Amino acid sequence: MKRASVLALLAFIFLSTVCLAEDSSSTLTATVTRAVDGDTLAIQIDGHKDKVRLIGVDTPETVDPRKPVQYFGKEASAFTHKMADGKTVRLELDQASAATNHRDKYGRLLAYVFLPDGTLLNAELIRQGYGHAYTRYPFAKMEEFRALEREAREAGRGLWGGGESATPTPTPDSAPPSAPGDSKCKIKGNINASGERIFHVPGQHNYDKTQINEAAGEKWFCTEEEAIQAGWRRAKK
Repeated sequence: MKRASVLALLAFIFLSTVCLAEDSSSTLTATVTRAVDGDTLAIQIDGHKDKVRLIGVDTPETVDPRKPVQYFGKEASAFTHKMADGKTVRLELDQASAATNHRDKYGRLLAYVFLPDGTLLNAELIRQGYGHAYTRYPFAKMEEFRALEREAREAGRGLWGGGESATPTPTPDSAPPSAPGDSKCKIKGNINASGERIFHVPGQHNYDKTQINEAAGEKWFCTEEEAIQAGWRRAKK
């Protein structure tokens, strides 16, 4: 009986060790084949192709066929191309996304991307003003990324600089539009003085007087779902 108890204890310790090892195996090595846009990478892991969506950062859209290229989108993509293309990077997963197997609804791997010199690409995009902190879903570095966005806004970097490009390959004709490029995209994604992202739909109380400044990271959306997925919430009235 005593021997059986000892064996059971050893088996428990072994299984616990295995589970801990599996839980901590959240680091992968990958090669970046190309930047799809500012916050998405095409990669290869052990010869298998995949896509990575950078956790906690959202850059202006450049590849969505439903709407025009957004202000500072080309600059953000150019920065990510320059920083990541062809590099061997370290991917770190966040346990906050473990429930979805570390994938978003498009099947992309959700990860922090560390460049060969140790730079965290997700954070650097926000620090340099190429994107904002995407806080729709929880993640471990949320407060750090929010602080980096505040720093970038206060310093007027990148898309917070009122039209000044910080990329080596600027797009000279970029300018924040005052109206949606697609007549179907009428939802206004506003950022208030507290940095809170709120969207207004036609007919709501403040819709007509809400002005959109894409240079400050504000956006037009085609659907409410799109706005919510991007980190905005609906105005209360």
